[in-house]
This record gives sequence, C-alpha cells and structure tokens, in this order.
Amino acid sequence: MLSIDFLDETDSLKEGDLQFVEKVLMHAADVEEVGNAEVSVTFVTNEMIRDINKEYRGKNEPTDVISFAMEEMGEGELEIVGTDAPRTLGDIIISLDRTKEQAADYGHSFERELGFLAVHGFLHLLGYDHMNKEDEKKMFSRQEEILSSLGITRNQHERE
Repeated sequence: MLSIDFLDETDSLKEGDLQFVEKVLMHAADVEEVGNAEVSVTFVTNEMIRDINKEYRGKNEPTDVISFAMEEMGEGELEIVGTDAPRTLGDIIISLDRTKEQAADYGHSFERELGFLAVHGFLHLLGYDHMNKEDEKKMFSRQEEILSSLGITRNQHERE
C-alpha cells in the first residue's frame, strides 16, 4: 500500500483536492505494482519552485513539477534487500500556480492538471523519463493509461 505525506506550503488546497491526488497516486501505485511504499507530495508557489529548480537543476525559472527519487542507487551504494520496511520512493513538488496556469492554457480543469502532474512526478520516482523520444512515448502513454482508467481525460488539442 502507498503511504502519502502531503504538505501544502501555499495553504490554498481544498480537502477534496488532496483526496483527489491521493486517489490518483494510489491508483498509479496499483497499476505500477509498487507495493508497500512511501511518497511525499509538497504543493508550492511558482516562486518556491523556481528556487528549487535553480538550486537543483540550474534553471532560474518556475516549472510545474519536480521529483526527487530516493531509490536511485548512487555510485558505491549498496541496496538493502530483505527488509519489511516500505520503499521510500521520494518527493514530488508541484507548483499550484503553474497547475492553474496550465489548466487554463490547455482548457481543462485544475483537477485534471493536478492529476496529470501528480502522475507525471510519480512515474519519475519509479524511473520513467522523457529524455528521448522512445522514453517519452513510453512514459506519456503510461500517464494517459493511468489517468484515463480513472476517467480523467484530456482535451484533444493539449500535449500532443
């Protein structure tokens, strides 16, 4: 089972928004057969995510979602096997400002964009990426599969 720790640094999310993100991430974890795991989701402003993006990615601009995976093995690290402790997948940081902006740009609901960004960040924690066309196709089709299986569909003109 997935355990999710939410932190709303903006104090602006409604309880229903958190429940929606929890439902989406629990479903994504089931689809991906994640098992017993933990994830942290923090909601921030554009200013806060710009600072994080600048510090960790060298890009002095706001972005929509950033993921920090905890399971990536660094050089010289040993994997711990045979423990019953839940997997710590990592942190997902979502800009609510960007969520609202992109929902308006793509002509769909705030909830749809929030679900998309949560799944996008979650898949990054599991090792999915979109650095080349092949990986992008794999990741984006998995995102769509997860979202559409929950009835969360997109407009035809967005993110082709």
